[in-house]
Amino acid sequence: MRQAVTDPLLNLVRRHREPVVAQTARSTVAAVMSYAVALQLSSEAAPLTAPLTALLVTQVTLYTTLRTGVRRVNAVVAGVLISSGFSALVGLTWWSLGVVILAALIVGRFVKAGEFVPETAISAMLVLGVTQSQVAAMAWDRILETLIGAIVGLAFNVLFVPPVWVQPAGDAVLDLSGRMNRLLVGLGEDVRGFTPVSQAADRLHQARRLDHDIVEVDVELRRAEDSLRLNPRVREGLLSRVVLRTGLDALEICAVVLRTTARTVTDLAKKRLDEPLFSEETAEGMQELYVHMAGAVEAFALLITTPVSASAEEAEDRLVRELEASRASRDVIAFQLLDKVREHPRQWQLHGALLAEADRLLDELDVEKRSQRLWEELDRQSREQREKNPVLRRIRQFRSRERAREREQEEERELEWEEER
Repeated sequence: MRQAVTDPLLNLVRRHREPVVAQTARSTVAAVMSYAVALQLSSEAAPLTAPLTALLVTQVTLYTTLRTGVRRVNAVVAGVLISSGFSALVGLTWWSLGVVILAALIVGRFVKAGEFVPETAISAMLVLGVTQSQVAAMAWDRILETLIGAIVGLAFNVLFVPPVWVQPAGDAVLDLSGRMNRLLVGLGEDVRGFTPVSQAADRLHQARRLDHDIVEVDVELRRAEDSLRLNPRVREGLLSRVVLRTGLDALEICAVVLRTTARTVTDLAKKRLDEPLFSEETAEGMQELYVHMAGAVEAFALLITTPVSASAEEAEDRLVRELEASRASRDVIAFQLLDKVREHPRQWQLHGALLAEADRLLDELDVEKRSQRLWEELDRQSREQREKNPVLRRIRQFRSRERAREREQEEERELEWEEER
């Protein structure tokens, strides 16, 4: 009985940091707080626009909360201003309603309301539907309540900074690599002995399901990237984002290669219904190759998700060993397949395809290529940030020129001092 009671409590404790649970709790508290503030400042008896805004604004990350708050305030203010002008001129008619909705939807795009573009039209319709004497009061109350909800939601996330969601994203990447690992090990088992077409087709379906898994991992990674932006807990947010993003891009390409490999094995199984896919010696080498590639995929995932330097070095060493062993196995198999093709040239193109696909996967996991891609992405994002902030760029250029001028002056003083000596 005690076990049955404590297990749900333990599960609740484990789940309290999950994004859905955290957002539910934070949104509820922020909505209640905004309603309490709106009761003191708004003239309406039930200022429900404030908690509604807080519910929409409060997100699982500080960055998305700020972005959502700005968009919703822009939408409401634009809608209220449009409807106030139309109400003062013509009032509510069937054609003025259509003109207001059209204008609000168009203006909502220009003020960058994002997903809150319909909110621009909603605010405009609500204000347009009241009498002329109530327009000013209702317009002000709606803007005030929206500002209260947005400010309370943002202040709540600033005072109680949301967690960094890198760990869930890392777990999702590791789960994806685990499925890819098992698929590679399964392919290594399939190439040994007689392989039915149905069994090879099952592997192909598993490889195709990796696309759906990558989409889910991408959702987790986007949440992690947003949690690193503007977060005072994180010092090197850009580096962490780039490491995870470039790593997932490499795994996505590996998933495509795996799908192609599974398709090649299936095609080979269809051509050799009553005989093994490879000779016993070649089959053992192919299985060894796939096992090493499976270990390389797992080590790569550990490398991009491990924050501790010592553990990252261990994962990198393992990745290097698995890649070297994979390439050695691949070279041995290449000569064996070449000899077999000379004896029996049937389906030689499928043999070559398997080798080419192994080369592509190993190339994507290569340590040097990963470092090069990482630095290129860091340089690209830094350059984009400088282009988006010209004022900050000019300040940095001015500081660079000042430092250069100071160094020149110091060098001149040193030369003068040496001449005096």
